[in-house]
Amino acid sequence: MKTFEQLGVSEPIRKAIEELGFVSPMPVQEEVIPYLLGVGNDVIALAQTGTGKTAAFGIPLLQKIDPQSHQIQALILCPTRELCLQISDDIRDFAKYMKGVNVMAVYGGTSILNQIRGLKHGAQIVVATPGRLIDLMNRGAAVLDHVNNVVLDEADEMLNMGFSESIDKILQGVPQERNTLLFSATMSKEIEKIAVTYLNNYKEIVVGSRNEGAENVNHLFYLVHAKDKYLALKRIVDYHPRIFAIIFCRTKVETQEIADRLIKDGYNAEALHGDLSQDQRDLTMQKFRQHLTQLLVATDVAARGLDVDDLTHVINYGLPDDIENYTHRSGRTGRAGKNGTSISIIHTRERHRVRAIEKEIGKQFVDSILPSPKDICTKQLYRAMDKIEKVDVDEEQIAPFMGEINRHFEYMDKDVLIKKIVSMTFGRFLDYYASAPVIERPTGNDSKKDRKQGGSARQQGPHKAEKGYQRLFINLGKNDGFYPGEVMQLLNRHLREKQAVGHIDLYGQFSYIEVPQQDAGKVMRALNGKTYHGRTIRCNEADRPEEHSQQANGQRKKSGRQKNNEDWRKLMLGNPRTSKDWRIDDIEEGSARRKPRKKK
Repeated sequence: MKTFEQLGVSEPIRKAIEELGFVSPMPVQEEVIPYLLGVGNDVIALAQTGTGKTAAFGIPLLQKIDPQSHQIQALILCPTRELCLQISDDIRDFAKYMKGVNVMAVYGGTSILNQIRGLKHGAQIVVATPGRLIDLMNRGAAVLDHVNNVVLDEADEMLNMGFSESIDKILQGVPQERNTLLFSATMSKEIEKIAVTYLNNYKEIVVGSRNEGAENVNHLFYLVHAKDKYLALKRIVDYHPRIFAIIFCRTKVETQEIADRLIKDGYNAEALHGDLSQDQRDLTMQKFRQHLTQLLVATDVAARGLDVDDLTHVINYGLPDDIENYTHRSGRTGRAGKNGTSISIIHTRERHRVRAIEKEIGKQFVDSILPSPKDICTKQLYRAMDKIEKVDVDEEQIAPFMGEINRHFEYMDKDVLIKKIVSMTFGRFLDYYASAPVIERPTGNDSKKDRKQGGSARQQGPHKAEKGYQRLFINLGKNDGFYPGEVMQLLNRHLREKQAVGHIDLYGQFSYIEVPQQDAGKVMRALNGKTYHGRTIRCNEADRPEEHSQQANGQRKKSGRQKNNEDWRKLMLGNPRTSKDWRIDDIEEGSARRKPRKKK
């Protein structure tokens, strides 16, 4: 294995990266650095996040900079603001002992005037998102006439996000005599097209295998009914007490809903999606990077550029639409030589996508069985005992209180005291799994059942409330924008004290909630007759599902949201047939894909 000195890295940069903990080059660095230090050497590097690629291109870019010139000499394009900031921060760290070098990040969502002023002051290296860079070029603020090195980081993701035309325009605006480096997780047809158009006699460097996920990642899936996906997620998280994971969801609405349910159920979780303000997203990601948040529920786009150490798991709450997104997701764990796990929670209609991914990445998924309540409680018990054993006791601080503590527990049996201490951190798992719902594995005949998920109360069948709880019906559902957060807000607004709530089931036009039996009458009285977004609320005991279905669907005024959905369907689908000629084939959030029934 070579050293950074043998790769030709200058002494000031070596000093900086040694302080950052760089001991020896990673494979991608060993391949890319000496090649980029040359002239006219174009590269396509296929590498996952976490393989050391920022240093692979950042170090040679810095070494080729002329600090005496304030012109833009190196350009790095990346898909998101977060990745932009991360790359620029890393390169500044590498340049700690280089005088006169200025690295600037330019991206959307913030003042363009400040960025114009920064560019006028001078920056040799610019890290940019394509859209904002085009704006700066059009205003004459970003002059690329002296650029001799261009890097396209996560090029496949930039193409997926629709930046193809912007990349074309930018690359046409830089000198032909330049080094071009293209980083991608996979080698798609679009990437090959860019390579043919803009790279000259490029070298292809592969870290791992072409179109393959990270080598140290195990891939497995759990097959469940669609209605049981959240319950399965809880079991997976509970079975791994030390889990530090990103949970990927398909839509912003689903992301917020799952995060809300996890938080309500006592998990250390937060949501990350495009509807949050930039300040909220920055704070959420900062907390996750610092391991203050254990579970990050995120959309694919929002999590781009989120570089986090020691991620133990990636959980796919349903598979993404394309294989490249799966590769990006799974590549966030199993980094720096550590093992990681990519878990997919799927229903019967997603089975064929697992096979397609296996074929593409050259790895097999393990068809896994969900852990049993007993297995989970055993894991959590040992975790609780381990935490108690490892608590550091400050003898000096606690000494003044020991007399009172000893008097308080003087007559308590040692075994009883130990049980109480363990139950403080372990009790909620025992309580939940003592009567946890059964999660049945689907059979080959269950796809139709999954397709009906989210239908009428009669289709859903009866649900037994947890012991000590009463199940209540509410004539509000997802079509009204009614999600777990809104449920709690509604209760808090109409009840004077904080209301305990158990299981929540949300459907399109109605919902079920569970409250302690002694509170059921109070909750019904508090909600009945009140209004929510112009609709009169009906809340009663959940013992007549057919009646509830009529309440939800009968004499019901169309909300603005429903009317918009109907208008959208008419626009997208036309209205050539009656509703009897169509069947719902996919009820994923945000889709309205229908197929004609086959005539008998």
